[in-house]
Amino acid sequence: MSAPGLPPVARRVLQVLALLVAFAAGAILFGESGAPASHGEVSAAEWTCSMHPGVRQPEPGACPICGMDLIVAQAGTTTASDTVVLSERARALMRLRTAEVRRQSDATAEVRLLGRLEPAESTRRNVTTWIGGRIDRLLVNTTGERVRRGQVIARLYSPEVYSAHQDLLTARGQVERLGESPTSSRKAADAALDASRERLRLLGVPESELESMLTATTPIRSVPIRSPFSGTVIERVATEGAYLDTGATLFRVADLGRLWVQLDAYESDLARLSVGQSVGLEVEAFPGETFDGRVAFIDPTVDAQRRTARVRVEVDNADGSLRPGMFAEAVVSTGDPTGAEPLVVPASAPLFTGRRSVVYVEVETADGFGYQPRTVRLGPRLGDLYPVVSGLSEGERVVSRGAFALDADLQIRGGPAMMTADTPAATEAVEPVTLGPAERSSLAPVLTAYLDVQRALAEDDHPSATVAAQRLVDLAGAVALSGRSEWKPLQQDFLTHAAAIARSGDIQAARGAFEPLSAAAEGLLQRFGNPLDAPVHVAFCPMAMDNTGGRWVQQGETVDNAYFGAMMRRCGEVQAAVDPGTWLSALPEAGAPLGDPHAGHEH
Repeated sequence: MSAPGLPPVARRVLQVLALLVAFAAGAILFGESGAPASHGEVSAAEWTCSMHPGVRQPEPGACPICGMDLIVAQAGTTTASDTVVLSERARALMRLRTAEVRRQSDATAEVRLLGRLEPAESTRRNVTTWIGGRIDRLLVNTTGERVRRGQVIARLYSPEVYSAHQDLLTARGQVERLGESPTSSRKAADAALDASRERLRLLGVPESELESMLTATTPIRSVPIRSPFSGTVIERVATEGAYLDTGATLFRVADLGRLWVQLDAYESDLARLSVGQSVGLEVEAFPGETFDGRVAFIDPTVDAQRRTARVRVEVDNADGSLRPGMFAEAVVSTGDPTGAEPLVVPASAPLFTGRRSVVYVEVETADGFGYQPRTVRLGPRLGDLYPVVSGLSEGERVVSRGAFALDADLQIRGGPAMMTADTPAATEAVEPVTLGPAERSSLAPVLTAYLDVQRALAEDDHPSATVAAQRLVDLAGAVALSGRSEWKPLQQDFLTHAAAIARSGDIQAARGAFEPLSAAAEGLLQRFGNPLDAPVHVAFCPMAMDNTGGRWVQQGETVDNAYFGAMMRRCGEVQAAVDPGTWLSALPEAGAPLGDPHAGHEH
């Protein structure tokens, strides 16, 4: 369109206005044709971040993670599925692999610890003088020499021995002069001779030396000092010409036929170590050679600064090839502390983010292979495997290769992926088991011992908690429910985690093991019911376990927080009550609203 006589600027303005009118008319017509209006889309849509698809907000704004402006989410993505479905071809292109969750008795891991060889304390001895005086001569004067028991190692001049020996010779001469005369003078001479001999004996002169001193013609100027022990001189203290008091140390000797290796173990390794374990020692001086040892002692305390505990290994050194002061690397093959068969998954299966561990579990779908993320709790790594504490059942299949690609796909679609949401651990459906009176009474001490551990931790009483945990180990190990296969995995959990608390170096370590122990107590209540004559309660604290939340079983309706003790003893809420002879029902997820706290049900 053109307008003759108008300036060029005015003509351009009219052209722009015409285009805007035409655009508006087309939009009105399009809206009337039945297509969805864009205004209506925006008002009903969710807003998301192009960099963080998991962020969903009902109105525009900035991304709470990166600060970018939010955009309208695409249609059909407002509710993301928690399952990634793949066709056979897609699965092949991703080279995805799965592995079965199974029990494995020979699942072991190597713990490598560094330490230093030293003489065994039980074989260290001090060679001392039995009389005071001056050292005339040292017959053993270098460190590292071997000495035998009874060997003369020094000669000592002692004025006391010299005077006593002179008196002995005088008394002997008097007896010889009197001969066999039965007079009182002979009796007095015999008494003086016995007194002189007894004086030398009290000074420490051995009986064998007394006989030779009695036949001597002149008093001896130096007496021999013999070693009462066999071994190797590890330190020479005395020097020739030095004056010493009675009992002064001349040498320190030790038997190097058996050595100690003092190792430093971090807190995370202590749960896998126990007295009696076999240890392989590698020493730099003998490359390719391994020396066999055995754990003899584990320090019950942890160094507050270094956060390590001393572990002592004894090693045979009959041939003397090993020398004190050498550095050694100990290799300890460890498995489950109770010797049980743990559930294991390949080390490549879990994805880690902070304290959470996520695996992708294969599920059946109508459209193909489905994979769902699941939060699990894992134990310390055992070689190429991880033991599963909770979250998986035997026979399920997990993704061992390609899990990260699945997680990325789920994250792009806004689903509960590893980094975008907390995926709750799956709770396995539990079929309650009815026990006879005798079976029920055998489980009552187990739950009572667990409650003792809970109370001790709530009272910040670590020593009592370790004692109660050891009692729980003994009681749980003694329970044998004939024909009840459901008890065995629970028994293994009780033994494993109670033993970890019993060996814990401080209360924080004990509280870390208390969380899976509480899961075992919940399992007992779900599977076998409350065996006590009084109700118990299940409580939950959302701030426990680094704000991931933790449950526990307690007596009484007032929250008694075992994770924080006096610091926040009433933090949390009671989620369920289980009366005597009833079973624990399913519990709500963390943060979910509570229903009736009396969740126990009769069976």
